[in-house]
Amino acid sequence: MSEVTRMALSVDTAMADAATAAPLLAASEPGDRAGWLRAIADRLDGDAEALIALAARETHLTEPRLRGELVRTTFQLRLFAEVVEEGRYLGAIIDHADPDWPMGARPDLRRMLRPLGPAAVYAASNFPFAFSVAGGDTAAAIAAGAPVVVKAHSAHPELSRAVAAHVDSALALSGAPRGAFALVEGREAGRELVLDARLTVATFTGSLSGGRALYDLASARPEPIPFYGELGSVNPVFVTHAAASARPEEIARGFAASMTLGVGQFCTKPGVLFVPEDSAMTPLVVEAVRASVGGPMLSGAIRDGYYASLDPLADREGVELLAGSSARSDQPTPTVYGTDVTTFLAHPEELLEEHFGPAALIVRYRAEGDLLDAARSLRGQLTATVQGEDGDRIGELVELLAVKAGRVLWNGWPTGVSVTYAQQHGGPFPATTAPHFTSVGTTSIGRFLRPVAYQDTPDALLPPALRDANPWGVPRLVDGRQTE
Repeated sequence: MSEVTRMALSVDTAMADAATAAPLLAASEPGDRAGWLRAIADRLDGDAEALIALAARETHLTEPRLRGELVRTTFQLRLFAEVVEEGRYLGAIIDHADPDWPMGARPDLRRMLRPLGPAAVYAASNFPFAFSVAGGDTAAAIAAGAPVVVKAHSAHPELSRAVAAHVDSALALSGAPRGAFALVEGREAGRELVLDARLTVATFTGSLSGGRALYDLASARPEPIPFYGELGSVNPVFVTHAAASARPEEIARGFAASMTLGVGQFCTKPGVLFVPEDSAMTPLVVEAVRASVGGPMLSGAIRDGYYASLDPLADREGVELLAGSSARSDQPTPTVYGTDVTTFLAHPEELLEEHFGPAALIVRYRAEGDLLDAARSLRGQLTATVQGEDGDRIGELVELLAVKAGRVLWNGWPTGVSVTYAQQHGGPFPATTAPHFTSVGTTSIGRFLRPVAYQDTPDALLPPALRDANPWGVPRLVDGRQTE
């Protein structure tokens, strides 16, 4: 490593510093925040080889996977720098006073988004760079002007400290206020953090049980705060009769590759595949999965949780093991179970449980109407995929999936969540606790902001984005007309 890493702070110290820094960050110039984000990205890129080697030792992930993830991480930081400089995220709106407004005389009203304040980021286990200490949540919060306290994940503590040291140094050297960032560690610290009265917002990526526990704490506070939890998903895939006939081998290979990617440790892993019972899809998928290889999981706890989640499948009448094994191993074998749609619809809760690892369920259906019944049985999902052909009359299915999921895919695979402007990585509960928001993409900055309207406020007292001269040059909606 290029410098000695430091230990995490106590929650009280981290939150005291964050509370002091909050008004300074809120008042900071867009160019300053953009500079801080780019400085963090430059520091991480400059120490990439050492960071990747450390991550490989702690997580069992491969060097190519980690290298790509670090590229994603620094790209996110630089993309948010561009978002801050451009200024559209502020949603600045100006309605000048109008005595002739049809609803009665209108005062001068000016509205924009402002940072909420100190934010907690609960790092994920499966993306030690991109959803961790300097990941997308941290980038979005700093871009918004919110101090960040990251709760490190226990699966990669040394890497978390190393990355935190780079973030600290980058922020200090680029002039950010003390308290703009801090790292805390440990289960009890995670609980203390969400209950700290100075905290204004929290984000989480992890299990349903862990996220729900923190969400309940955040909601039960004397002053509840927004808690944006990504809690998991089975990401169903629906294969039409036409697609099963036209592209069976291609679909089988694509499903197996997506299901086993990263040893199945993706929140967007396709975990349920609906195929026509009279097609060749089931044996082709089984063949493709058997040709796949397993590997070590991120941690012993994740491995044990994965095997425990398979037990109900092994014991369920009407469900059969088609490939792989539920026998415990340090390197799980890619595994597929099978059932029919009648059994599935009789037990949707049990059969739609997420298996965080290389396992999936094939559901054989008869008529296209069965797909609608299956879709209606779904709880909230991060993604839902249709493998179809032009001419398929499945508009009702696609519309229903849009109700159930945050991202609907056509002839693609849900693993691989592009960091871009239009991305939506979220969904109805239990996929997330806040379906209106995303944890990936530039609009994720909105989780750390809230709207404030200023009425008849003197120009000199307004935030720069709302002043008549528009010194930041941000896009604004003025008297109902968009200006650039």
